Amino acid sequence: MRRRLDVQHSTRLIGILVALVLCGAPVINASAQGTPAASPVASPSPGATSLAGEPLPWWHDAVCYEIFVRSFADSDGDGDGDFAGLIGKLDYLNDGDPATTTDLGVTCLWLMPIMEAVSYHGYDVTDYYAVERDYGTAADFGRLMTEAHARGIRVVVDLVINHTSVEHPWFQQALADEASPYRDWYIFSPDDPSYLGPWGADAWHESPGGSDYFYGVFWSGMPDLDFRNPAVTAEIEKITAFWLLEMGVDGFRLDAIKHLIEEGRVQESTPATLAWIADYGAFIRATKPASYTVGEIAGAGTDALLPYYPDLLEAYFHFELAGASLNAANFGQARQLAGIASGAADRLPDGRVATFLANHDQPRTGTQLDADDADAKVAATLLLTMPGTPFLYYGEEIGMIGDKPDERIRTPMQWTADPSGFTTGTPWEPFQDDAQTRTVAAQDSDSASLLNAYRRLIQARTTHPALAHGDFTPLESGDPNVFAFLRQDGEQRVLVLVNLGNEPADPLPYTAPAGALSPGAYTAPDALGSPGEISVQIDAAGVVTVTSSAGPLPAKTGLVLPLTPGGA
Repeated sequence: MRRRLDVQHSTRLIGILVALVLCGAPVINASAQGTPAASPVASPSPGATSLAGEPLPWWHDAVCYEIFVRSFADSDGDGDGDFAGLIGKLDYLNDGDPATTTDLGVTCLWLMPIMEAVSYHGYDVTDYYAVERDYGTAADFGRLMTEAHARGIRVVVDLVINHTSVEHPWFQQALADEASPYRDWYIFSPDDPSYLGPWGADAWHESPGGSDYFYGVFWSGMPDLDFRNPAVTAEIEKITAFWLLEMGVDGFRLDAIKHLIEEGRVQESTPATLAWIADYGAFIRATKPASYTVGEIAGAGTDALLPYYPDLLEAYFHFELAGASLNAANFGQARQLAGIASGAADRLPDGRVATFLANHDQPRTGTQLDADDADAKVAATLLLTMPGTPFLYYGEEIGMIGDKPDERIRTPMQWTADPSGFTTGTPWEPFQDDAQTRTVAAQDSDSASLLNAYRRLIQARTTHPALAHGDFTPLESGDPNVFAFLRQDGEQRVLVLVNLGNEPADPLPYTAPAGALSPGAYTAPDALGSPGEISVQIDAAGVVTVTSSAGPLPAKTGLVLPLTPGGA
């Protein structure tokens, strides 16, 4: 479906500020389509403030939403989603009015690659200064930025710097002329080093003509850049500043960040990689201080993430926590999840972790949970009440399914029971089998739907800042299937109870650490709107007793309980 790239572009447009600030490594055919994005007419607030009075970066209170533009909304009937289509759906994501509850309430978008590329997914870039023509022009992207910012939505874009496409002009020059300066932008060997990549695939590939070999850790269509070369770093910094300052983005998701600099057969998280990222993070903060950077370190848990703190990027995705959350939603049992969540909260600094359930590389959450909406609501409750900056994958909020191959994880958004909700033409990839029944339209007005559960959870997180950036304190539970924890910011305390099991949980005591809660009686209306009057009693030993006039906590149900002392 995806056409091959025509590398002829329009005139290069790079801001004067970028040219003055950064050194100029040679650039081939680095151009922008149309005109650079206009400055937003309205911008989100510069940052949140905790109830304890401390200023916080904006992303501490953000709820982010990952979008594959090609699959979100098509405005022109060609079957590919585009910027104009996304603009038309912004009010679904956040209408800009905090008083309404009919939007999803997200405050940050992560756009999968939007730069000119060869493949449908965009992870093989051919021009870092041009937007993907299937999605529109730079002017269209500028309008998206303006409309998103006017609604209080930040926009983070995928930045793929570990590698380029083999069709990138830099690599084509490197192949054509061994004396080209671009030859040293990539990694070549006269002989085949023969060793494999980290997951057992070929990492060295024969160059066209068979004269030598080049390194590409992902596949032969994506040659790795050589970040030992200062000219490569200078160009990446120029690209980074262009997107921050000229195109107005609010940050980056850094793809495959652990693979930047190999040291022989050690192909991930090397000391040279960590040092490079530290310098790069400092460059971004100096260029646009409010920027958010989140790194992909595939499969990582807390131990693997620790070397990337404290002063490299702002945050990283916690894959281990995502897996534990889905396991808990699927099978019950809170102990493993509690341990992983506590370890992340205790050992990773200042809530600087990105949380999620699944992304564009993994079977969808709906598939992993066997399309069970009760399990999906539990998983959503965990995601949106635990510490970190949560990311939703588009369609997750309606329970979309999808499994490998990757195209089937990235199918078009199911807006309505017929394809016209996405496109008036033929969609680039067929819809899932349940696309006629599992849709936004079907769930929008159903108060019991998964979509409305997500809306309520995000509203609760927005209304109660302790859920976004408060301390995390697990409570001991008498039921192994009940996950109980306290979120606290200043004087605001929110008690969260999640019954992961398949049976109701009778009223039972929970034990808080000494000093976590003052003894006394509290009223605790559920922020998610469950029926019944709920009261919380805490004794001098920290034993917490929760009672509800509605009876036991139902199976696969969560309560979000803001605590008000004395019933005031």
